[in-house]
Amino acid sequence: MKPADTVSRDAGTQLARRIGVAVPRRRAYAMLVFIAVVMGSLCIVTSRSLGYPVRDPDGFLGPAWIRLPLLVTGAFIADVLPRTLFRARGNPARFKSEAQLLIREHWTRERITLVVVGLISFYVTYVSYRNLKNFLPFIRSSPNGGPPTKYDYSLHRFDEWLLFGHDPATILHHVLGTGISAHLLSTDYLIFLPMVPVSVVIWAVWSRNVSFGYWFITAQCICWALGTASYYAVPTVGPNFFFPWLYKSLPNTGVLKLQDSLFYGRQHIRFDPFADGVQSVAGFASLHVAITVTLALVGQHTLRTKAFRVALWIYSGVTIVSTTYFGWHYIADDIAGLFIALVAVYLGGLGTGQKFERWGRSSHPTTSTDEVPLEEI
Repeated sequence: MKPADTVSRDAGTQLARRIGVAVPRRRAYAMLVFIAVVMGSLCIVTSRSLGYPVRDPDGFLGPAWIRLPLLVTGAFIADVLPRTLFRARGNPARFKSEAQLLIREHWTRERITLVVVGLISFYVTYVSYRNLKNFLPFIRSSPNGGPPTKYDYSLHRFDEWLLFGHDPATILHHVLGTGISAHLLSTDYLIFLPMVPVSVVIWAVWSRNVSFGYWFITAQCICWALGTASYYAVPTVGPNFFFPWLYKSLPNTGVLKLQDSLFYGRQHIRFDPFADGVQSVAGFASLHVAITVTLALVGQHTLRTKAFRVALWIYSGVTIVSTTYFGWHYIADDIAGLFIALVAVYLGGLGTGQKFERWGRSSHPTTSTDEVPLEEI
């Protein structure tokens, strides 16, 4: 059901059309598609310039081109099947008619457009991000052909300056311990891997307003694009890779295995760029922070259930702590990730028809379709 203010705006637009007044409009996915085109073009141009191939990186459930359709299929079944069984009240003769009714109600042309355009744009943006990240050591290498340029020492000194000579990870290890807390934080950190594609599918399939789905996916893509730019502006590998002795006291967790895999993967790609896979080591800015804070911010504006909103903020906060605890990022990385999230959510909201009140404290949609009335922005 549409919010009252959205209904009134839609009614006003229809009235304007009846009396012949032109209502300027644009598509809610315009910014999303633009980002995908720019990122895809940069990826292809860089690939051809370096002579290195573009790869579809494996991840949760395999390559992204397999992972996203599988998730959408699962979401479709999870959306239709339980509600069909509930509405049919155990009567098999009603299954087909109830399923068809549910599909007509929810899987409208607007919803299908959101799913198709949103997931394709996200796929192009994310794969381009992973490949541009992979090319980083070859583009930001030293002028004399030596090791890639890195700013880890400068950011580490900045951490110590902020904490009066202390290392943030060492403080966290002392305060939180290196036992059960390490395993709990590791679990939280690794949830990020499936969370990224799953959250995109959730907002595409189940957002109560189509423009909310465009908002979340657009904000995600802005995060990946700005994150890529930050990698090239301030290349780092992160404290765990640059100062590994600070993390020797940590137990064997899933994060440790992931860090070992990324370290050897980076070395493998650096000395054999045609090897399978992509290297995924880059510190500044923290996209774990950017993406999780984006998730919490958009959820704050779009989710009705308070428990969900609180859970997203808790998840985001624990993730920020884990980035420093395991040495993935410096404090400056997390600050930059927070800035990227704020910019992405705001610009994504403006681009998809969300109207922010003063200081962005609240927002409301100016549309319930992919057509955004320009006079409402």
